Amino acid sequence: MKAGIHPEYVDVNIKCACGAEYKTRSTRGDMNVEICSNCHPFYTGTQKIIDSAGRVDRFKKKYKMK
Repeated sequence: MKAGIHPEYVDVNIKCACGAEYKTRSTRGDMNVEICSNCHPFYTGTQKIIDSAGRVDRFKKKYKMK
């Protein structure tokens, strides 16, 4: 590999809006994110199915799910 052409790979802190902080390495620098695995509904188990116009019920009825 050629010397002097690669970006510097440094330790960075990633801060989430929920207050969680993660330490990793990156070529960018410190980052702020709005959502992380600590507060995302999919990972926390608080995900809710929003039923608009009865689509979930129609799907369940069509495929005979209870």
